Amino acid sequence: MMKLSKYLKPFIGSIIAVIILLFVQAVSELSLPDYMSNIVNVGIQQGGIKNSAPEAIRKSQFDKLLLFIEENDTKLIEDNYKLINRNILSENEYNNYLKKYPIIEKEDIYVLNTKDSSTVETISSILAKPELIVSGLNSGNLGGKEFQGQLNLPENTDIFVVFKSLPKEQFKEILNDINKKFDEMPNSIIEQSSVSFIKDEYKAIGINTDKLQTNYIALAGLKMLGIALISMAATVIVGLLSAKIAAGLGKTLRGDVFKKVTKFSNAEFDKFSTASLITRSTNDIQQIQTLMVMLFRIVFYAPILGIGGVIKVLKTDTNMTWIIAIGVILIILLVSVLFTFAMPKFKAVQKLIDKLNLVTRERLTGMLVIRAFSTEKHEEEKFNKANIDLTKTNLFVNRLMSSMMPIMMLIMNGLTLLIVWVGAHQVDLGTMQVGDMMAFMQYAMQIIMSFLMISMISIMLPRASVSAQRISEVLYTDISIKDNKETRKFNNSKKGLVEYKNVSFKYPGAEDYVIKDISFTAKPGETTAIIGSTGSGKSTLINLMPRFYDVSNGSILVDGIDIREVNQKELRSKIGYIPQKGVLFSGTIESNLKYGSPNAELDDLKLASEIAQATEFIESKPDKYNTEISQGGSNVSGGQKQRLSIARALVKKPEIYIFDDSFSALDFKTDSNLRKAIKENIKDATMIIVAQRISTIKDANQILVLDEGRIVGIGTHKELLENCEVYKQIASSQLSKEELMS
Repeated sequence: MMKLSKYLKPFIGSIIAVIILLFVQAVSELSLPDYMSNIVNVGIQQGGIKNSAPEAIRKSQFDKLLLFIEENDTKLIEDNYKLINRNILSENEYNNYLKKYPIIEKEDIYVLNTKDSSTVETISSILAKPELIVSGLNSGNLGGKEFQGQLNLPENTDIFVVFKSLPKEQFKEILNDINKKFDEMPNSIIEQSSVSFIKDEYKAIGINTDKLQTNYIALAGLKMLGIALISMAATVIVGLLSAKIAAGLGKTLRGDVFKKVTKFSNAEFDKFSTASLITRSTNDIQQIQTLMVMLFRIVFYAPILGIGGVIKVLKTDTNMTWIIAIGVILIILLVSVLFTFAMPKFKAVQKLIDKLNLVTRERLTGMLVIRAFSTEKHEEEKFNKANIDLTKTNLFVNRLMSSMMPIMMLIMNGLTLLIVWVGAHQVDLGTMQVGDMMAFMQYAMQIIMSFLMISMISIMLPRASVSAQRISEVLYTDISIKDNKETRKFNNSKKGLVEYKNVSFKYPGAEDYVIKDISFTAKPGETTAIIGSTGSGKSTLINLMPRFYDVSNGSILVDGIDIREVNQKELRSKIGYIPQKGVLFSGTIESNLKYGSPNAELDDLKLASEIAQATEFIESKPDKYNTEISQGGSNVSGGQKQRLSIARALVKKPEIYIFDDSFSALDFKTDSNLRKAIKENIKDATMIIVAQRISTIKDANQILVLDEGRIVGIGTHKELLENCEVYKQIASSQLSKEELMS
């Protein structure tokens, strides 16, 4: 996978944008449980009152609170609360407060005189317990009557007036007794409980607490909606950018794989089968492309969400972090077990796909032969075997991976139940708020979900890693035939001259030489023919000239320069190669003829077709040169295909023509007419012809006779009949006595 990371460089900007948007999405997602918790804790349970610092409080109650505030905190409270009294305020200022708090006509109040959030938070933490104490004493829940009995006070005596007049030591003892009742209560519970005091105070002042609650819940809900919309927008944009990056990566990989394959010599094609190269260029790259989409949308996002969730959990006022640890450990164990069993199978799947493609391609290509021999049933069995092997492996992997989701859901639901069970007990004991438990549950699910997302990627990652390795094998294969760093130019004074000097060749990995010590010269304006029995090395010999393979020993010179020292493109531009099996490409007759010379004129096409004896059947077509050619030339006969292949080489007008048994599909008359036309119209080029028929080559300037990879005869037709036994045997098998003597 790392080898392919360089292909992501063009998309760095988009990747950075995706990461930023993922942070935005994660922050948004992690913010929602907080708002939900606040709606429950503050909006519902606290009636919309955010904290224990009242916005306004009657002077009588304010004085009561000051009794229970430590001396070093009293100044902070007095500095941040402003007394509203007609005598100390201007007329305008007083009237403004009167509109908001009509009670000031009857009773003085204090109003909070700061907007600083940290100061308000500090004030809230200071006032929470005193408010709860005052509320408890007012309602009798903290034993006001007990204190009256202890102090021998008359009934209906104001206990707060008495507390104010008591000696400090005695009051401190009473305060210690009261504080013991709050020792086990968390600060959050104390602050939430103190809200009842503030709510009663607001009602007494005339503040509409119902409206306060409604406004808080509505505002929090709108904020949640806005955050959800931001998260949605980030998710959509991340999806679009991820798809764009993945599609771009796939396009680049397919292009580079194809470019690399076009540079392969036959040695590399022998290493990678055609079916495998097709699978690597399509299915394997598709696996990488799919992984890239999931990588940016899940793999990058999951750690951000998981780490953010852990940080949020640690900030919640709960003691249930151990539950998340259990869930994470269970998921890691599950993924590890599945990964161990699945990885080898994923590797097997890709190889089985290669095998299925190979079987399918061979059967479709050889369908006519299969039908001719009535072996359809046999071939179906071969296909079924490859198909069943792939199906079994896929079923094993899919069954293994499909078990992951139910187990994951079982873990998640089990954790939810455990959180509710433990949290409910803590809520019942008063050590946790309901909203905090709900927020913890959501954060726990987000953390578990992040691990779940990563585990889902583990389904794709093994297969994609195998695909990446297979693609890398193609991209990083060392090409056996490549240009030197410094190449030479051809010698124009020896245009078209071909020289084989002591050439020997054996295929990569083979022990025996296919051809040995071959030496000959093919001159411009002359025809050099090569003949021999099947397997004698004729095609191998001529395949060395365009550098489909490189010689093992010796050298091949074109225009006086060793072909290994020149640029391959320049070398092949000099050669017109006509293979034994005519290969046409989907398109038109015109596009096929122009394949080697895109700028050729119509007159050039007509002349080449005429020489190749293809004019008659081209002109008989309704669309003539615009006639469509199917893939592989399947809509033309073998002879027509071969003539079009010859015409294509003629349009190129190269210096050297190589005919690799290119007349085999032609009848004798067409063969004769074609050779006659070539001789009349192409006089300066070097002709090298590989043939099986003596009649095709008997007029050649020189004929090479190959036998078991060696030249056993060289000369004209007449000379070889006299001094080469192998040639004489071939000729005798094809020609009559009269033809031999002529």
